Amino acid sequence: QVHLEESGGGSVQPGGSLRLSCVTTQYNYRSNCTAWFRQAAGKEREAIAAIYTSGGSTFYAASVKGRFTISQGNAKNTVYLQMSSLKPEDSATYYCAARPPWGGSPLDVREYNHWGQGTQVTVSS
Repeated sequence: QVHLEESGGGSVQPGGSLRLSCVTTQYNYRSNCTAWFRQAAGKEREAIAAIYTSGGSTFYAASVKGRFTISQGNAKNTVYLQMSSLKPEDSATYYCAARPPWGGSPLDVREYNHWGQGTQVTVSS
């Protein structure tokens, strides 16, 4: 059974940085598309960034482009989200998700059928 586990969340002051990690195990495909989403209280889940683990193509939401960077580790089952210049509006539960490397938009929440449990990020002074 596919399992995704996020880590690295926490509390940080505005302007600070955090790095989230997502480890995927028991995935049936040699490569995948892994994405980060976030959901704030009372809001819909929104896409942040995605990466194709074969080839390394990346995609970002306009709200985080230039501040967040998605990357994969040397172990291809690990994907990171480096978050910089954090703002209070970045506060949310952050989820990673995975799907096969084919399909529609990598930033479409409907494309993903494997999800982690989430990690909380709070940006506050």
